Amino acid sequence: MSSCPMPPPALKDLPRVTGDLKGELESFKASSLKNAETHEKIVLPSAEDVAAEKTEKEFINGIEHFDQSKLKHTETHEKNVLPDKEVIQQEKGKQELFSGIENFDTSKLRHAETCEKNPLPTKEVIDQEKSA
Repeated sequence: MSSCPMPPPALKDLPRVTGDLKGELESFKASSLKNAETHEKIVLPSAEDVAAEKTEKEFINGIEHFDQSKLKHTETHEKNVLPDKEVIQQEKGKQELFSGIENFDTSKLRHAETCEKNPLPTKEVIDQEKSA
């Protein structure tokens, strides 16, 4: 790459402008233009956004190209804590209690007569006590 400037185009290579258009261009005044504000619709990302995206790409790239041969083999030891004897006995006792209630045979019950030993007073007895 050389840093020498390009030569200007020859006069014959320049585009031709018609006379009436040339007159309009020469008589143009920039002061006749309306003032307009420019609103940027595409906001460029900040330096933090670029850095966050770069970090994320590096992270994903690290995951994709991870060398599994660098991993060490390991054995998994599963520890299954079993309940002790007391807990098992308590659970068995509860199960037997529930089983006894659920499977109770009502045909084994004997018939019983209920005798009231403290009978309620009759209406006449109540009236006599009120009048006395």
